[in-house]
Amino acid sequence: MKSRYPLECNIAQTLNLVGDRWTMLVLHEVLVGNDTFNTLKQELTSISSNILSDRLKHLVQLDLISSTLYSDHPPRYRYTPTESGKAFSTVFDAMLVWGRTHLDECYKKLVHTKCEQEVEIGYYCPSCETKVTEDEVHPVLLHTEKVN
Repeated sequence: MKSRYPLECNIAQTLNLVGDRWTMLVLHEVLVGNDTFNTLKQELTSISSNILSDRLKHLVQLDLISSTLYSDHPPRYRYTPTESGKAFSTVFDAMLVWGRTHLDECYKKLVHTKCEQEVEIGYYCPSCETKVTEDEVHPVLLHTEKVN
């Protein structure tokens, strides 16, 4: 795998887990229902078989997806997202929305199932029970000393 980011930062630590080339794309394909090696290989046309196999094993080790044997000869697995993996859908949704605004060529948009209109991503404060604007949120450091 790639070199690690030696930073005490949620983003850096998340990238240490899923920042390798193809890892997030493999996870995304599992999230949208492509659940076998062959279907993943068909969707991710330029990924090599050994890289796909490596990324699937890595995602299973991270408990972002689970694998279930569905054929013994040859061994074949079905991949499904775990709860932790499903939580990545919000990351992918945010990337879709960002891409819609900032990429020259955009391939997908995020729409409301009920009315088929494009949606925006926002923040919500459960304590205040209100929508919050981007200007009203900021990160807060959780700890300042290293944990050994």
